[in-house]
Amino acid sequence: MNPAAFPCRSPANGTVASNNLSGAVTTAIRDSKGRRERLVLVAGCESQGKTAALKDIASQTEAPLINVNLELSRRLLQLPSSQRPRRAGPLLREILDETRSDLVLLDRLEILFDANLHQNPLRLLKDLSRQRTIVAAWRGFVDGGHIRYAEAGHPEYRRDPLGDVLVLHAHDV
Repeated sequence: MNPAAFPCRSPANGTVASNNLSGAVTTAIRDSKGRRERLVLVAGCESQGKTAALKDIASQTEAPLINVNLELSRRLLQLPSSQRPRRAGPLLREILDETRSDLVLLDRLEILFDANLHQNPLRLLKDLSRQRTIVAAWRGFVDGGHIRYAEAGHPEYRRDPLGDVLVLHAHDV
């Protein structure tokens, strides 16, 4: 994704303390139990500690931490480009199923926003979170009951209603 197309500003002091964010994520994971969709989004700009927090959680829980860009692109590259939009969601489901874990941590989601794949990343993550708890680092922010990704007018722009998704704001923790 083109960083200039993204309306985030990094915090003045650099990064968020990942241990504070990790604790908030751990609480949100507990709070997600019993919900139909067990999705926790960690929303924030670049350099706000999302990845560090996910790494902390992975080491504490032994939950798999998946670089979605890397793992999904490896599988999509094996397909003709005409099949990629139809197969992106099922391939991500396969990646998660192969972990055999009830808790999965997802980082680097940018590929899901690629306009050529025609995906609705939030809906996809919500659907996948019906079988397991998913914590996903979302490079974006909440805007009045919606979660945003990229700038309006950019091909990857998304503004989706959150519903009852649990969202942590990396800059607030």
